Amino acid sequence: MRFSLLTLPILGVTCLNDAFDTREATISGVHTALFTGLSTCTEIISSFISRIDTYNPTINAIISLNPSALSLAAELDARLAAGNATGSLFCIPILLKDNYDAVGMNTTAGCLDLAGNQPTKDAPAVKAFKDAGAIILGKANLHELALEGISVSSLGGQTINPYDHTRTPGGSSGGTGASIAASFAVFGTGTDTVNSLRSPASANSLFSLSSLIP
Repeated sequence: MRFSLLTLPILGVTCLNDAFDTREATISGVHTALFTGLSTCTEIISSFISRIDTYNPTINAIISLNPSALSLAAELDARLAAGNATGSLFCIPILLKDNYDAVGMNTTAGCLDLAGNQPTKDAPAVKAFKDAGAIILGKANLHELALEGISVSSLGGQTINPYDHTRTPGGSSGGTGASIAASFAVFGTGTDTVNSLRSPASANSLFSLSSLIP
């Protein structure tokens, strides 16, 4: 299986009227806003959640949000104020394809029968993200059990391509692809055994990076 990241091509990010602009935000853009005092981690995470609240009812790419995201952001703000802002992904919001285990969130693979499945241990990639200071913002829809390529599931429904609602978002990692294309997070994870991240990357004008996991 391939572990992968889906992200937008590297573009700039700005702060408009002292509010963080999530559109096509990058790691460096988030860190510039944080470390120059233009924004706080809480404001940044709140901006992404607000964008999800506004556009996800149309895109239908997010299955669930992390209920601890804002409290985690507040903890990072306290660390920043104390001069202890460490980690290459400090305050970077990440979305996980919902077949990655993350403590405190359900792992469903888009399947209604797994709606209440809560892991007790983070997946290795998720642990690495957290150790680097990232905030897991939520879980993205996928083709149920990652079995097909159009990103429809019994729990998450049909994900919509944010650029053209008549076209596929790709799959099986289409929820992640549509989420990042809609600027719901800085980057997100996918999994691939055949075409499951190349397809959503091409459908949503994204860059994908993959590495083999034993």
